[in-house]
Amino acid sequence: MSDLAGLMAKWHAPVDKTLFRVLSLVLGFFHVAMLMWDPEVYAQAIGGFNVVISPLLIWAICSSMVFGLSFKPYKWYWQLLFSPYISLGILIYLTIAYVL
Repeated sequence: MSDLAGLMAKWHAPVDKTLFRVLSLVLGFFHVAMLMWDPEVYAQAIGGFNVVISPLLIWAICSSMVFGLSFKPYKWYWQLLFSPYISLGILIYLTIAYVL
């Protein structure tokens, strides 16, 4: 493991807990379910789909599944790409936007 990969693993250690993994999976499944159930209502609730929100939503859902299922990438750049900090932040923002 390279130094950057070890540094990324240490950076992710605080959220590498079961509670955060379950939260990540629940939020990911929630947004997938809402998107599949009625895409138009979901889009209106989060402020519409555009060139920023759509790719971020897809990436955050995929990243939450990677993190939530305890998959740990070996290379540092994959660890950064599938960072739970970023994906959980996006999913929590979209959840708040959907609920409010």
